[in-house]
Amino acid sequence: MVEVNVPSAWLRGILDLCLLALVASGEAYGYELMRRLEGSGIGPVPGGSLYPALLRLEEQGLLAADWRAGDGGPGRKYYALTPEGRRQLDVEADTWRHFSGALQGLLTGVGAGTP
Repeated sequence: MVEVNVPSAWLRGILDLCLLALVASGEAYGYELMRRLEGSGIGPVPGGSLYPALLRLEEQGLLAADWRAGDGGPGRKYYALTPEGRRQLDVEADTWRHFSGALQGLLTGVGAGTP
């Protein structure tokens, strides 16, 4: 995979959508989500950005959280998508597809070697 340095302003704008999408595939805890974001090519997400975003989504009722004992270590807070979170994800995913398609149209022909 090609490493891309995603600007922090972009990351702030898409982090909630990314987290909802990741949790939609099943419950996960913070560090696991951090690793999955990096593995997906979004890039490294510092804990100082990730955990406030998870708390915000929980406070908005989009994620539900459940503390569980860790395997030989500290407990972990697992996050699951709520029904409202599923609705929000569906709306934001459709909006993102429209927006990214429009941007792709603007970028057609732009790239390496293009004047």
